[in-house]
Amino acid sequence: MKRILPLVLALVCACTSHPAPVNPRSTPEARELLDFLYSISGKYTLSGEHNFASDLSRYDAEVLDMTGKWPALWGSDFSFHATGEDFGRYQHAGPLNISVPFERPCVQTGLTVADARQAIVDKAIEEWRRGRIVTLMWHCCDPRLSGGGNECDGAGVWTMDAGPSDEEWDALCTPGTPLHQAWEREMDTVIPYLAQLQEAGVPVLWRPYHEMNGAWFWWGNKPGENGFKRLWIMTYEYFTGKGLNNLLWVWDANAPRVKENDDALPYELFYPGNEYVDVLAADIYAWDYKQSHHDELVALGGGKPVAMGEIGQLPREVSVFEEQPAWTWFMVWGYFVSGHRGDENHLALVRSIYDSPRVLTLDEISFDGRRHRVR
Repeated sequence: MKRILPLVLALVCACTSHPAPVNPRSTPEARELLDFLYSISGKYTLSGEHNFASDLSRYDAEVLDMTGKWPALWGSDFSFHATGEDFGRYQHAGPLNISVPFERPCVQTGLTVADARQAIVDKAIEEWRRGRIVTLMWHCCDPRLSGGGNECDGAGVWTMDAGPSDEEWDALCTPGTPLHQAWEREMDTVIPYLAQLQEAGVPVLWRPYHEMNGAWFWWGNKPGENGFKRLWIMTYEYFTGKGLNNLLWVWDANAPRVKENDDALPYELFYPGNEYVDVLAADIYAWDYKQSHHDELVALGGGKPVAMGEIGQLPREVSVFEEQPAWTWFMVWGYFVSGHRGDENHLALVRSIYDSPRVLTLDEISFDGRRHRVR
């Protein structure tokens, strides 16, 4: 084994009581998973890989081929059904009915929303039973445009400057309005799938509405008390009210940046509060591994676990994991792991990260059916 913790440290960890999930009715599996994240914080970072509905093992297989190891986390997306003639424009995000990103030709697969989501759930159960940790997200349609369904043109997710007005946002967040009712209908389309995972004993690192501090998604660019915070709390209360107790709530912002027509505003303007968040995360692309992205997230969470919820390029140097030790996991966004744009994530880089003493792969964690531990 390449990881043997000193006996004294192991005894201290075993006796430490970590904070419980924010949902007081959380399942035992969810509580155990959060406890595991607390136990590795500052010591290790779990490796992870995102896979799309059209091929739920594609990028895991690429990691295995490059490194001989399986990522510890398996991720996917409940996504949406892309409509319109320019569906290929949104292939990079993996709509449920589109072939794997950057596969040519780009074609519609014929998968229905129901079939694709059931396949995601079945795969998540399979991976959990292997000992992998499951993280799920959702590129969901703007309910103003979908009417509460899951079919929309990709511009119904990436609304950019055409997102909800302040008046529409208020209606969305006000129970009883037609727009709020459409939002409820949309939420109800994924709740049964998450419930299946709960019945199977699978906890989920649930990261809805990612990158909300950017302007590209319909749920984004709404700072302040009456902005995104209302949507997050409303969603938390709706899902827990439906009896979903297997979710660990991962608030996942974009790493703040000043970039022409692509700004990401400071974390704190969109944070709903520690009482509604189990894990804080940041999405990092273009090697933007600033120390502040880590440190500010740690400070905002006040001791809660933090993670790299989604990344493109892996860090160029393994030393990033020493300098930014609180990251409890990273998850590469699908195709980035094999360097679809040249040599960004070249073979030597991927191997160096997966061989790092600080990075945990599947073979380096034990699992007894409910609890994960470092071997």
